[in-house]
Amino acid sequence: MPTSFRTVELSDPAIPADGLRHATLKSRALGRRADLTYFLTPGAEAAHDLPIVILLHGVYGSHWAWALKGDAHRTAARLVEDGTIPPMALLMPSDGLWGDGSGYLPHANADYERWIVDEVPAFAAEAIPACSTDSPVCIAGLSMGGYGALRLAGKHPARFAAAAAHSTMTDIAQFDALLEEPRVGWSDAPIDASVLAALLGAKAALPPLRFDCGRSDPFIEANRALHAVLDVAGIAHRYEEFDGGHEWPYWTAHLARSLRFFGRVLRGANDVYREDHA
Repeated sequence: MPTSFRTVELSDPAIPADGLRHATLKSRALGRRADLTYFLTPGAEAAHDLPIVILLHGVYGSHWAWALKGDAHRTAARLVEDGTIPPMALLMPSDGLWGDGSGYLPHANADYERWIVDEVPAFAAEAIPACSTDSPVCIAGLSMGGYGALRLAGKHPARFAAAAAHSTMTDIAQFDALLEEPRVGWSDAPIDASVLAALLGAKAALPPLRFDCGRSDPFIEANRALHAVLDVAGIAHRYEEFDGGHEWPYWTAHLARSLRFFGRVLRGANDVYREDHA
């Protein structure tokens, strides 16, 4: 392992890259280029208004992490092939590559939120023939990406059909122990500093929400607290705990739960929050 760098993220050579495509875009929101990886599941080419699922990575990662560390593309393909979820496009963008992680937030000199909310779905509608501006959009993430997914669902509830998170960060102060850089220029609006504030302050009906956390995860108490307050506030959601920590084996194992949740939402199931035994 190289020692000249503060952090190094390596792809897993055991995970094949079959079907993955990559794009570099000139982002107006960021004022520079940005990368994303995308994948079309079996049956996607024949679909109309193909659902878009955005997967947000955590700190230190980038656009390839969900696929080449988390095996997201093969998980989604397997679930489509067995009929559990409908065909979909997985969009896996970088966070914009600010420092160790942008938080998917507006900054003084770049809008990492608008990159995700507006530009990533626009790319799908323009570059993927089966997608359109009418494609439903679901969003999920891990750790920092979970913070992004749940917060963005609260801030832009009409934009997303559903949102999910794994091992989510819940408060902006949690970034300070992970980032080398100070959060200078980050938005200081309350709705940007807290997942709970974003969800409680939603200006329209929230989309269906689910999140889970490993019992050995450093954010387990924060996740439990978020679940408790949402319960008291009467905000519908599903929260689950499993064995495991803040690590790729956990996220790889439990992504399927979020994809099945999205599948129930996209198919208009009567009970999207039913218990998932798989």
